[in-house]
Amino acid sequence: MKAASIAELKKGLVRLDQGELLEACLRLARFKKDNKELLTYLLFLSDNEQAYANLLCEEIDEQFSLTPNAHKKTLRKVIRNMDRCLRFSGMKETEIQVRIHFCRALKASDTPFDRSKVMLNMYTGQLKKIRKAIETFHPDLQHDLRYEIRDLEV
Repeated sequence: MKAASIAELKKGLVRLDQGELLEACLRLARFKKDNKELLTYLLFLSDNEQAYANLLCEEIDEQFSLTPNAHKKTLRKVIRNMDRCLRFSGMKETEIQVRIHFCRALKASDTPFDRSKVMLNMYTGQLKKIRKAIETFHPDLQHDLRYEIRDLEV
């Protein structure tokens, strides 16, 4: 089965009444964990973006505390989880805050990421994503944010 386009889905959803729309959302949430997490974000967390960013930072801290000397696999898992949650938000401010927190947490941990080329590439990849997100801001904010991430450079 070929999936419909976003425009076609939008037209179909507009035709549904409130009960049918609610049933469709609940049925969608049953099939994938990502769908359920997205609905949780949209219903309960999207109105307070700062609290959502803080929640993601706490999750990163928790994951680092579980494995103080992280391996490549652990870092990949943390980054994958972080990327998925940041995709729900779509806000660059949240993305920058969480990615900077990740980099600081990794530097503060006992993980010797600079000795492994793979882990160093994961770290520098996060710095590249931060720099790319910073480019979308006003030049004054760009300067402030670049100053903030200067100590993260390897």
